[in-house]
Amino acid sequence: MGILSVLDREHTVAPPGYSRWLIPPAALAVHLCIGQAYATSVYKTSMVKHFDTSQTAVGVVFSIAIVMLGLSAAVGGTWVERNGPRKAMFVAACFWASGFLVGALGIGTGQLWLVYLGYGFIGGIGLGIGYISPVSTLIKWFPDRPGLATGLAIMGFGGGALVASPLSRQLLSLYDSGYDPDVSTSVAGGGALVGLFLTLGIVYFAIMMFGVFNIRVPAEGWVPDGFDPATVKQKTMVTTANVSAANAIKTPQFWLLWVVLFCNVTAGIGILEQASPMIQDFFRGDDGKSSVAVAAAAGFVGLLSIFNMGGRFGWSTTSDVIGRKPIYMMYLGVGIIAYFLLATVGHNSTAIFVLLAAVIISFYGGGFATVPAYLRDLFGTYQVGAIHGRLLTAWSAAGIAGPLIINGFLDREGKPGTLTAEAYRPALFTMVGVLAVGFVANLLIRSVADKFHESSETTVEASR
Repeated sequence: MGILSVLDREHTVAPPGYSRWLIPPAALAVHLCIGQAYATSVYKTSMVKHFDTSQTAVGVVFSIAIVMLGLSAAVGGTWVERNGPRKAMFVAACFWASGFLVGALGIGTGQLWLVYLGYGFIGGIGLGIGYISPVSTLIKWFPDRPGLATGLAIMGFGGGALVASPLSRQLLSLYDSGYDPDVSTSVAGGGALVGLFLTLGIVYFAIMMFGVFNIRVPAEGWVPDGFDPATVKQKTMVTTANVSAANAIKTPQFWLLWVVLFCNVTAGIGILEQASPMIQDFFRGDDGKSSVAVAAAAGFVGLLSIFNMGGRFGWSTTSDVIGRKPIYMMYLGVGIIAYFLLATVGHNSTAIFVLLAAVIISFYGGGFATVPAYLRDLFGTYQVGAIHGRLLTAWSAAGIAGPLIINGFLDREGKPGTLTAEAYRPALFTMVGVLAVGFVANLLIRSVADKFHESSETTVEASR
């Protein structure tokens, strides 16, 4: 117990002179690792062959992980606030790494349910706790630029696949000489999949430990040099009061923002989930062949990952200047236009298609990174991490709704490999409606009523 006491909140208070710029890399270490969740498609086909099952059955692993992300973030948010970022990040690392180890056991024994339990359930808990663990700490270190701070970390989650995808391919080729990482249809054997999961579990745990032992919380009363907290009061819809997580979910502002995040994520997943086949289908000729090669489609997916990552940092940083509500008006309003144009003229040019899709995905990423700062503006810093955790249930819901909407329309239009741009239009116009709902919800958000605010004595006592 003495060794583990180093994880306690009181042992993570930063000494005088500690640079706050050391905090984003610590948070980034965690988010880059758990961002591997976006790279599961690399070994999906290999898993299908190994277990001799359907793509849907293997895809359930990812769905479980995302659902558990939202649920664990919601349930564990208050615990994270109470115990501090170091202990939370350590717990996240343990769950995330254990998920890979149990998943490896499932692959090695041919038991798919163990992969569900490991990567899906156990790893999903690590996803949720890891995702929210550094958020409130970053906001407290950067009261002058909360959007920049959260963008720096959450950018890592969006960009995790850029590292994990090529790394996973190279590891599979290392463990299976018959696997070609440059051929999209190449399939790795079960032994290579076991080696991949074991390696990722160990490597990710080590990297996350870097974040665990470098994270710090600011001392009570600390403010950055040159920052006057009184300037916060001059900004519209930015409070200096605090609202508890229990009270936050009683406010209309929380549920309106829940709808905003749900709509933004649902629309973004509509592109991400179908990115590779979508660009091929949009430019399919009368002979049934697409003018976009498989390799080019894979490059398009990589480009979207870059815009997903860049949007998380760029747009969230911009929100520090123009405000959170205006930037969500842009995400949703411009998103409506982009989706409409994608449905009506996107098939005329690959350049137009790629540009519109990139804009939509940058807004998708920006929405994730900006929402913690939006919560801070509305509810203060007291339990912003716990409130953020509860809000992420919107992500879980969108992770189900988005693919259902897209796939539901496409299944009625025809079989994969035969679809054209026309087949996507009903789904894309539906997303226009979804974004319109989010746009209205954002317009309705106002400052939180005083009756929900905590007393200053309560927040001071809780910070000790």
